[in-house]
Amino acid sequence: MTMKSRLEEDLKTAMRSKDVLKRGVIRYVRSEIHNKEIAKKSELDDAGILQVLTAQAQQRRDSIQAYGDANREDLVEQERAELEIIMEYLPKQLTNDEIAALVNQVVQEVGAEGPSDMKKVMPKLMPHVRGKADGQEVSKMVMEVLRGLAD
Repeated sequence: MTMKSRLEEDLKTAMRSKDVLKRGVIRYVRSEIHNKEIAKKSELDDAGILQVLTAQAQQRRDSIQAYGDANREDLVEQERAELEIIMEYLPKQLTNDEIAALVNQVVQEVGAEGPSDMKKVMPKLMPHVRGKADGQEVSKMVMEVLRGLAD
């Protein structure tokens, strides 16, 4: 089953069960997928849909942070609930240990020697973690490892 058809089926199920939150999130995600297809002038495959879902998850994480800083717990809970629904469609998230192992592997592959090699490491690493880990967290881990090499 493709991601698109899964979203379609889940939308129907949410509508039948009167799950307003899930229905709204899926509709919004489908709208974003449609907008991306219009911009690209072609239909998105599962990888493209995964990118949209990843961007939506990151948007929710950023909102949670911003609302948390503003002491808006009502909005934080709303965003968390939406993020939970989006995460159902993303692949299983990597643990910190799994990310660290991938980072170390790629650092060795490209022969990185310090923070200036970040541009060598990230393009090689991101295809392995896209949709499975938060890009900002991966970037922080890479920087820590590269700083450790420079010391």
